[in-house]
Amino acid sequence: MSSPGSRPVSPAAASQLNLRGAVDLSALRRPAPAAPAASDGSSGSSQPLRVDATEANFQDLVQLSAQIPVLFLLWSNRSLEASSLLHSLEGVVEGYAGKLVLAAADVDAFPQLAQAFQVQAIPTAVAVLKGQPVPLFEGPASDQEVRSLIDELLKVAEANGVTGSVGAGAAAAEARPLPPLHQAAFDAIEAGDYAAAAAAYRQALAEKPADAEAKAGLAQVELMGRLEQLTATDAEALRQRAAEEPDNIEVQLKVADLDISGGHIEDAFNRIIAFIGRNFGPERETARVRLLELFDVVGISDERVAKARQGLARVLF
Repeated sequence: MSSPGSRPVSPAAASQLNLRGAVDLSALRRPAPAAPAASDGSSGSSQPLRVDATEANFQDLVQLSAQIPVLFLLWSNRSLEASSLLHSLEGVVEGYAGKLVLAAADVDAFPQLAQAFQVQAIPTAVAVLKGQPVPLFEGPASDQEVRSLIDELLKVAEANGVTGSVGAGAAAAEARPLPPLHQAAFDAIEAGDYAAAAAAYRQALAEKPADAEAKAGLAQVELMGRLEQLTATDAEALRQRAAEEPDNIEVQLKVADLDISGGHIEDAFNRIIAFIGRNFGPERETARVRLLELFDVVGISDERVAKARQGLARVLF
């Protein structure tokens, strides 16, 4: 439980849209025959802008985030603080006339989501925009603080072409069809076949080398494929070996993958940059290429990528 003094993160946190490596949402996706209630209808005033997030509708909520932001509140009936915040958030979200949807996720009923979002306190609010998580705040927050964060979130959404509205009708909440190869990659991810997803993205890049989404998708599924077989015991052993063998490229890159998947973005980047600074020859180039791939996973517009690029330039030149 968070302390009464907890405060939302700065609104600048909402600008970290490309935080692809912090949470693997795809691991939670499940086939769901029915769309969430918030995506139906044509009148903003008649829409239920608050839905309950479950395993059954999670995939649909993530897909809905391609059209309108989805604000997940991870809460519990065991927490009076969380129950109070949920009630107040319903009123705040209602005031935005269908520009976003509130998804209430009871962590007692849906613990997988709390694990995926790496929740440390209840309540916690995380937005999902174009399928990517945007951390907002932990603990209590006033209506004014929440509105400030939502205003910033909607600016980011607009900049990324997410301008739908529940009140604009069902068509506004339906995801645009993906290009065939992107759809094939998505379907493969749903099936847990990361190799097939990577093959689809590579074909998309062969046909359209400037396809930034395919490039980022390829980097992400390759990361997911590398991590797929690792257990918690493996992770502990790898970190120990990395400390003992700083110039073992295989171990260092595996630990960097673990850091990215756990949201320790700067640690991953700094680990590889330090390796590049100590080594020369083929291993140095291998590390440089992997670092660039991880930049795509995190998102090239992320400020941590910009900082890491500067660090890479320093050790290379």
